[in-house]
Amino acid sequence: MSDPLLFHPHRYDPADLDETSRRLLRATVDWFETRGKRALVDSYNTHEWYADFLAFAAREGLFATFLTPSADGGDDPDKRWDTARNAALSEILGFYGLGYWYTWQVTVLGLGPVWQSGNAAARARAAELLDQGHVMAFALSERPHGADIYATDMLLTPDGEGGFRATGGKYYIGNGNVAGLVSVFGRRADVEGPDGYVFFAADSRHPAYRLVRNVVNAQMYVSEFRLEDYPVRAEDVLHTGPAAFDAALNTVNVGKFNLCTASIGICEHAMYEAVTHAHGRVLYGRRVTDFPHVRRELTDAYARLVAMKLFSDRAVDYFRSAGPDDRRYLLFNPMTKMKVTTEGEKVIDLLWDVIAAKGFEADTYFDKAAKDIRGLPKLEGTVHVNLALILKFMPNYLFRPQPHPAVPTRRDAADDEFLFRQGPARGLGAIRFHDWRAAYDAHAHLPNVARFREQADGLVALLAAHAPDETQQRDLDFLLTIGQLFALVVYGQLILEQAELTGLDADLRDEIFDLLVRDFSGYATELHGKAATTDEQAAWALAHVRRPVVDADRTAQVWQRVADLAGAYEMRR
Repeated sequence: MSDPLLFHPHRYDPADLDETSRRLLRATVDWFETRGKRALVDSYNTHEWYADFLAFAAREGLFATFLTPSADGGDDPDKRWDTARNAALSEILGFYGLGYWYTWQVTVLGLGPVWQSGNAAARARAAELLDQGHVMAFALSERPHGADIYATDMLLTPDGEGGFRATGGKYYIGNGNVAGLVSVFGRRADVEGPDGYVFFAADSRHPAYRLVRNVVNAQMYVSEFRLEDYPVRAEDVLHTGPAAFDAALNTVNVGKFNLCTASIGICEHAMYEAVTHAHGRVLYGRRVTDFPHVRRELTDAYARLVAMKLFSDRAVDYFRSAGPDDRRYLLFNPMTKMKVTTEGEKVIDLLWDVIAAKGFEADTYFDKAAKDIRGLPKLEGTVHVNLALILKFMPNYLFRPQPHPAVPTRRDAADDEFLFRQGPARGLGAIRFHDWRAAYDAHAHLPNVARFREQADGLVALLAAHAPDETQQRDLDFLLTIGQLFALVVYGQLILEQAELTGLDADLRDEIFDLLVRDFSGYATELHGKAATTDEQAAWALAHVRRPVVDADRTAQVWQRVADLAGAYEMRR
């Protein structure tokens, strides 16, 4: 059987997208399936650079079609920046391997500063490079500073002719070995403070661009490179001053969203493989999937995966409907980067507990998934960075709702041009949200939604009566647990909105919230044990530990969905 909620290569047809998008997505799936599993796993195990995939993408014009905004697409009506179809491609690439997704992902990031720039020559050059099949790179990180853009050592010295000479190193830069255009962040040597920031376009083929090495032990190329007196012409400058700083953060807003869909694709492929293996294996005279703990683990993994998809699909709508007066996507973006990706880790862990030693075998996809799923929550400054960001939205989200027009499902063939004119990267604390309670009220008849709503209301009461004091607000360890509790409320809201829009089965909705009730209870217990927690906060924590409402028939129905995945998909050898 094919589960309509999960990506299935043999039956994939994104009917909600336009004809060209469908053709290119289907062609991508067919390329991987024709190539087969042996080539997929062998190239991963031997760290073979994926030149064959990049040749396919160039031949099809895949990246050029999907990553060129309409304004830069010339007469091609199919070129646009469409978050819905970009998310679909990201999920497919994750399904077949993180490396394929990564070269696409880094191209997305490398283009961010270009498409935000008013430099017409640089934009035209980027569009031409995409047409030629090139990939791009985003050079922000440096070895001494990581992604701390306040402390860049890439120095630009004026050359007296309107340009600069750039010298410095960049570290952890994907595609840095082949990128036709590298968006590089640096600062002027002669200007102090934010006014000295510069974003400029470099070419990895230039003699003054010195590729040092691949810093990871993997199929992908994550480079260290140095510029030595690199000539930066006036037409290479993308942004200067505070606008360069904003371009860096706004690029992350656009590009790092794809972390969630990569996690989803990885988990989907791993789930097919794990369930098929477990269901066909007999131990102690019993089928492995007849053991109660195995059924629970696989059911939990499936419910978590479906929740990941529901949240991420709904977040796409908020991205596509964003504008100067609606920046709610800036909360949902760190949620996808942190919450969805860490849920992916939980899915893989649950599956791995079931298949055990099988998960280490070199000729499986799962072996790759178990390694690669760990990287996604860490590709954006680790989980705590995104949790700290999420906390900025908490007061307005929980306490000061504001009416907004309803956000529809967005799969229309439109250019998401606002993403490249987001404006200054500040004012997050002023963003207002619609009332989160509405989604929960619409599903209050479901027992575990109602139980989780009790916990969410309790969080509001805690923050109103026993808010973190000044000392606790400086204690990031304490605040991160509050952030996890808050993130669950946001996560549940979008899950319920998408469930309503798609008509998701009520039993599966309630099974998902069985998980969220347990998760909230776990973080409440963690809060109780923190050294910084006051007696009043600790008492609240224990009072809001809840058992989910158990329904054997509901869980059995969801389990049947899992069992039906056994043998449903296997990649051609």
